[in-house]
Amino acid sequence: MSNRTFPPDVHDESWCRLELVKREDLTDGAKPIFDEHHDPDGDSHAGMQGPGGVRLHSPRLAELSRPAARYLRHETGLSPRIREVAILTSAREHDSQFEWQQHERVGLREGVPPETIDVIKHHKPVDGLDETDALVIEIGRQLFREHRLSSDLFARARESFGEQKLIDLLANMGTYAATAILLAAVDMQVPLDEEILLPVP
Repeated sequence: MSNRTFPPDVHDESWCRLELVKREDLTDGAKPIFDEHHDPDGDSHAGMQGPGGVRLHSPRLAELSRPAARYLRHETGLSPRIREVAILTSAREHDSQFEWQQHERVGLREGVPPETIDVIKHHKPVDGLDETDALVIEIGRQLFREHRLSSDLFARARESFGEQKLIDLLANMGTYAATAILLAAVDMQVPLDEEILLPVP
């Protein structure tokens, strides 16, 4: 059991600075998304306590972003393992504890080796990792630290993934970077009964 407490401006039910939205306050287009987040067998990792619940405070945004999220999660042709390496890299580079908390478990389930997770988590060199895992980590680190992608790294990525999958990979990283910013702004907290998996300064 954790000895942590939530900051004073964080709500116990939502785990963030915003209260949970009420279904009756949503547009007709957003209500099915609300219902999906309450479905224990649904596609949401965190339910209403997470980015999906936060986005519902802007119902139209929630409506528009759902199809793109579904595409990036299931329809790009990228393997679930590579998708999770990309997500974990984005979460780590933005110190997003909540994002990491969800996706370390998903990553392990989807076959991301523990040594790859350790390299991402602790900013270690990628030497010795699976070549594709290492490439994805290098891409994320360079983009999020230097705000550029070198010609060499871009060429290697295009050769490895092809143009369509590369663009989808980059869009996936960008989506989770945007999610990390959203979660940081509302100060989304890891549940008090869970040990925090990502160390941050």
